[in-house]
Amino acid sequence: MSPTPERSRKFLVIADGSAEFGAALRFACRRARSTGGTVAVLQVLAPAVFEHWSGVRDEIDRQARESALEAAAVFTPLVQAETGRDPEVILVRADDTRDALRKAISADKDIKILVLAAATGGRSPGPLVTSIAREGVRWGGRNLPVTIVPGDLSDAEIDDLA
Repeated sequence: MSPTPERSRKFLVIADGSAEFGAALRFACRRARSTGGTVAVLQVLAPAVFEHWSGVRDEIDRQARESALEAAAVFTPLVQAETGRDPEVILVRADDTRDALRKAISADKDIKILVLAAATGGRSPGPLVTSIAREGVRWGGRNLPVTIVPGDLSDAEIDDLA
């Protein structure tokens, strides 16, 4: 029996438009570079609301995907510079981020670590971090390590830690 080719370890980050996203992305990039992994970025697309008119729904879907890919063009140069590779952009249509995470992680067994950044300047670390702390981290039928990065780390601090 021949050995199975080694698959790349993916660090999954959620592109949520938050100020903390940059810290999570940079940390994931640095870890991916030091371990030979790749960065995958999840973008959650809201479900289309016009179920009865397929033409309208298709146009809404097309615009949502186009917008998500345009947003990816903003962070792609950072990922390329940090890792030497393009990010894998994962687009998932879901009602909420937890559902999108379950779908993405179930579909891709190469996702090995979820990297989140805690919100800054408030009482809560953010809804997803709070939810994970309360409900656990079983995703897609398997446990997945979660790295929570303080959202206000500087680039130099991230470089030192990762």
